[in-house]
Amino acid sequence: MNGECSLTTAQSAFDKAVERCAQEPIQVPGSIQPHGFMLVLDEQDLRVVQASDNVQRWLGIPTQHVLDRPFEELVSSQFQLRSHLQLLPEEDVFPFHLGDVMLHADAAWREPLRLLAHRHDQVLIVEFEPCRSSVHADYYPLVRGFVGSLHHAASIEELLERSVQQIKRLTGYGRVKAYRFDAEGNGTVMAEAADPGYAGYLGLSFPASDIPRQARELYRINRIRLIEDADYQPSPLLPANNPLTGKPLDMSFASLRSVSPVHLQYMRNMGTLGSMSLSIVVDGRLWGLVSCHHEVPRAIDFQTRTACELLASVLSLQIESHESHTSTRMLLDLRRHIVQMLAAMADRDSVSDGLLALPDVMLEFAGASGAAIISAERCDLIGQTPPEALVLALVHWLGEQDEEGVFVSDNVQRDIALLPELAEHVGGVLAVAISQIHSHYLVWFRPEQARMVNWAGRPEKQISATGNLSPRHSFERWHEEIRGFCTPWDPLIIEGVLELRISVLGIVLRKAEELAQLAGELKRSNKELEAFSYSVSHDLRAPLRHIAGYSELLGEIEGQSLSERGQRFLHHIEEAAHFAGTLVDNLLNFSQMGRSALRMSDVDLNALIDTILAESAQDYAGRDIVWQIEPLPKVIADPAFINLVLQNLMSNAVKYTRGRQPARIEIGAREHADEVEIYVRDNGVGFDMAYTNKLFGVFQRLHRMEDFEGTGIGLASVRRIIERHEGRVWAEGEIDQGATFHFALPLHPLQS
Repeated sequence: MNGECSLTTAQSAFDKAVERCAQEPIQVPGSIQPHGFMLVLDEQDLRVVQASDNVQRWLGIPTQHVLDRPFEELVSSQFQLRSHLQLLPEEDVFPFHLGDVMLHADAAWREPLRLLAHRHDQVLIVEFEPCRSSVHADYYPLVRGFVGSLHHAASIEELLERSVQQIKRLTGYGRVKAYRFDAEGNGTVMAEAADPGYAGYLGLSFPASDIPRQARELYRINRIRLIEDADYQPSPLLPANNPLTGKPLDMSFASLRSVSPVHLQYMRNMGTLGSMSLSIVVDGRLWGLVSCHHEVPRAIDFQTRTACELLASVLSLQIESHESHTSTRMLLDLRRHIVQMLAAMADRDSVSDGLLALPDVMLEFAGASGAAIISAERCDLIGQTPPEALVLALVHWLGEQDEEGVFVSDNVQRDIALLPELAEHVGGVLAVAISQIHSHYLVWFRPEQARMVNWAGRPEKQISATGNLSPRHSFERWHEEIRGFCTPWDPLIIEGVLELRISVLGIVLRKAEELAQLAGELKRSNKELEAFSYSVSHDLRAPLRHIAGYSELLGEIEGQSLSERGQRFLHHIEEAAHFAGTLVDNLLNFSQMGRSALRMSDVDLNALIDTILAESAQDYAGRDIVWQIEPLPKVIADPAFINLVLQNLMSNAVKYTRGRQPARIEIGAREHADEVEIYVRDNGVGFDMAYTNKLFGVFQRLHRMEDFEGTGIGLASVRRIIERHEGRVWAEGEIDQGATFHFALPLHPLQS
């Protein structure tokens, strides 16, 4: 237990150290690198409101004597800052080279200085750097040649390789490497140019923790950062706060901005004293970095830095172009797959049937190894998937989440902890709901892709005695196997899934409208058919009764004088007339079922069954029938109609158990969350389940009339009555093994 507590305490301390590191105000360090000096001016009157503490080295004047002095007193009278400021772009926040300037006559520094200026944080920030001779005085031919060569690069790797070679040639750094960030912020070195004796990092990865989030943001907005000497002593700004804001000066874009002591120690641990970083920004995000290292301090002239910054911008645009081209091709493929799937769905009765017709297209669309289509009635699996029970459990879990649109996971073990067994089958899941009411989903699966990562040193950091993070000391190659993850889902695939969802919902809506229209037409047709059936049945009753009556009278009056053959014909006429009369009566009752209003009340099913048994006792007198009747619940229904349902089902059970010794008929009930189920089970002749869809149709018979009498309307009447009660009916059977007929009524039906 003590071990667990110590581990928890250590993790807590580490988390706090990481958070402190992430909150370090690196954009307001309050100091600069001392290879130049800084003056902060009020642009209204060009008076100095802040100055770096090292100005005495350059100006020969104590810092306190520089404050509040006009800028023009500190430089040669030949340099007019006000006129030069007209060259400064109004909206640009990056340091702009206004020209080279000599300091005032009594200054300690007698050589020209580069003067860089930019507006930010309500002030004018002016920086001075020594003018250094550059090996390449004219960078235009080099930059033009480099830009031209990039158009011939066939891949991003080749773009980066050409870039690091050119930047190394321009700057003379001992090692120049380019690396790309992944979704988690880890950087992998994709190109490198290094002098002999420098450690190589090509193919190695640097953990995201090496660059805290606020540093990443600074890299994104300010695309170049120079550190001439990692052993420098920072020169503080005086006063500490910007007088115009009352806060520390924001030096996000300053060339001389001091950097975090942690990063300086990181450089020293890496054997690097001079460095320059160039940001690769693609579509507004920090895509990667070009990192330049030198084992001894190294100064880089402003012109060289500008040329490198331009090369990095061109590189960013080329990478953006490559990725855009790749994305366009991928988007076209996604759209082609979407069109194929939508066409298949539109040609079929359901979304499931359409997608099942093109299983390969559905998998290729998301780059998945397996997929599932879940609707209210079924769960269809394609390719390599978890078992159906686990897929349904996943869908249930998805239904309980607040996810809008698409659920994405490249590590189900991490993201779906409630279903640990899911990770035994897949590494990642992509799911989208295709109904706003029901639990209907499309789900894609990807397998786990274990991979080996070669880190540039163990990625873990240590905590110093002060409780802060200490940078890594070792950058030796360190292997780590990463498990549990699938290949990441591309954002374009996620967008494609959302587009597919919208289109599927449109198809479902259109089909629903078509069904509603058909339902309306069917309702009108049914009413017309009911009226016709009622009229025909009503008009046939009298003639059929006359036929039956006259044939009976004929038999009584003239029967003795008829031959045996004539008497047989007369008997057939009587039977046919009686059957036709019964059929017409049943048709009339059937048509009235759709016209009569339901009179809902509490119905005691036990009392109904007792009455039916008593009234029909004579019909099965002499039969060996064993009745097993469980206590039944009360239901809310129309008593007369439910009596007819039970009467039909019980008489069917009696009829189709003829010949069984004994006949067994069981009546029972099951209560569910929202409905009560009644069943009638027998051990009779049964039926073939392949024809179960015919059972409840009008005039549909599964047995010969010669074997079992009947009109073929009884079960159709059962279905009509139960459906009018908003219930459902179904049956189960096996040839010569009996049958079970079920009907279910809602616990809280709508009143009709």
